[in-house]
Amino acid sequence: MLYELDPCKDTRWLEFLDRRPDASVFHTPGWIEALQRTYRYEPIAYTTSAPGKDLTNGHVFCRVSSWLTGRRLVSLPFSDHAALLMNDPDDFQSLLFQLCKEIDDKKWKYVELRPVNCDFADPLFRESSTFCWHRLPLDRDLDALFRGFHKSCVQRKIRRAIREKLEYTEGRSDKLIHQFYHLLGLTQRRHNLPPQPVSWFKNLSACLGESLRVRIASKNGKPVAGMITLSFKQTMSYKYGCSDAKYHKLGGMPFLFWKTIQDAKACGLTELDMGRSDLDNPGLIAFKEHWGAKPTTLKYWRYPFVLLSSSSQWELKAAKKIFAFVPTPALTTAGRLLYRHVG
Repeated sequence: MLYELDPCKDTRWLEFLDRRPDASVFHTPGWIEALQRTYRYEPIAYTTSAPGKDLTNGHVFCRVSSWLTGRRLVSLPFSDHAALLMNDPDDFQSLLFQLCKEIDDKKWKYVELRPVNCDFADPLFRESSTFCWHRLPLDRDLDALFRGFHKSCVQRKIRRAIREKLEYTEGRSDKLIHQFYHLLGLTQRRHNLPPQPVSWFKNLSACLGESLRVRIASKNGKPVAGMITLSFKQTMSYKYGCSDAKYHKLGGMPFLFWKTIQDAKACGLTELDMGRSDLDNPGLIAFKEHWGAKPTTLKYWRYPFVLLSSSSQWELKAAKKIFAFVPTPALTTAGRLLYRHVG
């Protein structure tokens, strides 16, 4: 039998995550509460453990209800991955049965899983998306890590940033969040995409606390590159990055990655999760591999599976062409209005 719980309110959930080596920051109450505050998603976790008993398994979702993109169950919106925290095959099958039944009974659009295990298989679920996922082990000293970086694409750029005397600031202040958000707006403008609402980043900071760090590289007091990292257990996760293209030659982003690695090592962490990359973005994949990060395949799965129309890519390209002519303030407004529908 499966039971439901609220992972943001049930104290057993965080205690359960502490016992699971495969739990990530995306499973945590802080990440989930930020999703709830910003986008009004409804969090829910399923478990075979009865109320009042210690949790032995569980998996967490958000119920997304959108008049624009439909109602669905997602584990988890805007999360790179969410490992299935269930070891027993019978419990796992009970979960899948419950998910499919809920989708069918409520006539929702679909349920989506984002497991880290590519061996996931069930006849009712079909692969919906595939990404390249990079992780950098931090089990060597800093000198050895540095020697493992690509000489011209990484080492040279870090040395350039140091010669340019880039300034480094980190923290969670409103000032740093707004510096980051300005750089994010420039980056999304280059890609003809709206930025996420600034409330998302403020809520992440409020809900995750010290496990979130905003990292800013500046030249003569002017921010030129920004990054947001999240930490949980032994892993530092790179989640967002942005920059001012006019200053790319200064090496701001490689500089921030190097500072992040140094920080992770100083905190005794053992891995840098560099996140997912779209398969049609070979430049980003190559950038991550230049750091010595190990690539694996990350697949998302849906029930029921609906073959995406051939027009979906055309629609995305058309939207980006429209956004290219939208003034920056209107683009920011579009992001505030649209992101809750695409999680």
